[in-house]
Amino acid sequence: MMPEFVREGAMTEEELDDHYAKTLAEVEALEMRNMLRKGEDRLGAIMDINSGAGGTESLDWASMLLRMYNRWGERSGYKVKILDYQEGDEVGVKSATLEFEGEYAYGYLKNEKGVHRIVRISPFDSSGRRHTSFSSLDVMPEIDDDVTVDINPDDLRIDTYRSSGAGGQHVNKTDSAIRITHIPTNIVVTCQNERSQHQNRDMAMKVLKSKLLELKEREHKENLAELAGDYSQITWGSQIRSYVFHPYSLVKDHRTNAEVGNVQAVMDGRLDYFINEKLKQKD
Repeated sequence: MMPEFVREGAMTEEELDDHYAKTLAEVEALEMRNMLRKGEDRLGAIMDINSGAGGTESLDWASMLLRMYNRWGERSGYKVKILDYQEGDEVGVKSATLEFEGEYAYGYLKNEKGVHRIVRISPFDSSGRRHTSFSSLDVMPEIDDDVTVDINPDDLRIDTYRSSGAGGQHVNKTDSAIRITHIPTNIVVTCQNERSQHQNRDMAMKVLKSKLLELKEREHKENLAELAGDYSQITWGSQIRSYVFHPYSLVKDHRTNAEVGNVQAVMDGRLDYFINEKLKQKD
């Protein structure tokens, strides 16, 4: 039986269902935010996407992931900026660096780091065979200006080169792109999409500091894991998520067993289900 206030015209049954669904979504969002209690969770995020095994297929897959996370960021209200973009030789992306500007971007994206696997009929295979390819993601907190990271200038090798990015308005034909190599760790960061060499250098240093802090934190966690007798490391053979386009449509997270049958919706940036399910797991 329809409630009295609905029959009186205050709200239709369809509107009531819609309001209920929105309320549930808001409650879940608050619950997820409540799980982000670590200090770095509230920070913005920097994401590296790198193509892996699979040749042309992997380059194309990396570009698909770039689009997916860009869509997720826009849907989630973050300002997304491409800091660096290295095109593939024929198609796709060799590597790309994204900045997600806004509170809690790192908290939501931190568990996306790892190897992502695609299974599909290759659009580049004239025989129509099924291919499996891999790309890897790394995610770091975007450090505050208050955070101090001691870097010896003698440990840095700084190179300039000509920008060759995705064609945005800031990519120009001068040697404004910056590549910084941190010699002790062999960490390399590049930035080319800012307006000037000075801005690219500042952003590259910011990314380098984030990577060094993340490396320090990772080493600490690995040392603790070794002491506890439970040490594991992400490798190309241990993907965290599979995106299957053929012979069926399925996205599955191998850490939580969360599954979604609509792979295209996921590729359009609807990642919250996987992100939330992983956040619900205890570390």
